[in-house]
Amino acid sequence: MHPRDASRLLVLDRATGSVHLARMTQLPQFLRPGDLLVANQTRVLRARLRTALARTGREIEVLLAHPDGDGWVAMLGPSRRLRPDDLLLLQDAGEDASPCGFRLLESRGAGMWLLRPEGAIAAEMMARAGHLPLPPYLRRGDQAEDEEWYQTIFARSEGAIAAPTAGLHFSPELLDALRDGGMEIDTVTLHVGPGTFLPVRAESIDAHRVLPERFEVSAPTRERMRACRAAGGRVIAIGTTVTRALETAAGLSLGPDQAAVGWTDLTVTPGYRFTAIDGLVTNFHLPRSSLLLLVAAFAGRERVLSAYTAAIAAGFRFYSYGDAMLTV
Repeated sequence: MHPRDASRLLVLDRATGSVHLARMTQLPQFLRPGDLLVANQTRVLRARLRTALARTGREIEVLLAHPDGDGWVAMLGPSRRLRPDDLLLLQDAGEDASPCGFRLLESRGAGMWLLRPEGAIAAEMMARAGHLPLPPYLRRGDQAEDEEWYQTIFARSEGAIAAPTAGLHFSPELLDALRDGGMEIDTVTLHVGPGTFLPVRAESIDAHRVLPERFEVSAPTRERMRACRAAGGRVIAIGTTVTRALETAAGLSLGPDQAAVGWTDLTVTPGYRFTAIDGLVTNFHLPRSSLLLLVAAFAGRERVLSAYTAAIAAGFRFYSYGDAMLTV
């Protein structure tokens, strides 16, 4: 793998629509002293598990999304002809492991189920037999190198089922260069779930809703953002997940010492009025995705399409292990 900050960078000026092609190592040149960059510190779980339906032997893939009481909400595939009380037996747990798996409790629709772990807690099953849930368009299973490369250097809090990919471009050396340039770095948490990556299937984008995801923006982070802007600096979100966390927090009525914590289903589409961020670092996103809608809302649909056209012409890499775009 190449160094994290070896990726290419497209810089889009949202005021003029001008595009500049650069490298991620040059990011400090396009920012200002006093700017505050905010990253997502979520860590990706080994949440993809191979199971077999006990009554038929059919293989069922389990993608654990998040805890719910004593159980877990998960995406199951294929989910046809499953029913409550079915037992899914964990595969690949090792010859000496005791039988364990998941009991289906109730359908949540669209292939989502509430499961109860049996024979072992979910964390033990992920440690024994779990895989990192790489995006399906990579068309491969996870490999040993993904244990490092599919986690950002900010990753601290376990809970995501996909990486906040904008953060993958940052290295310790790049953080040092940013700080040397007078920029500050902070973190928030948004545990990426199915809501972030499920495609937009509604005929109208106004009808699409992102499924709720857990987030936290601490009181000190909220204060640093306020102080940054008061001093003339800009808040630069590293990724769409950070954007949704910060924009959600900005819409809450909170005291100065309160953290913004809970669930957010904020769905940002063109016409949305941003109040928390002034710049955005992203990857290049899939069509018909809520992520691309958010970028278009921030920079303008036509300017984003023009920037994507320039990126394609220049041979930029798209999606999770791709290149980056800065919009300011």
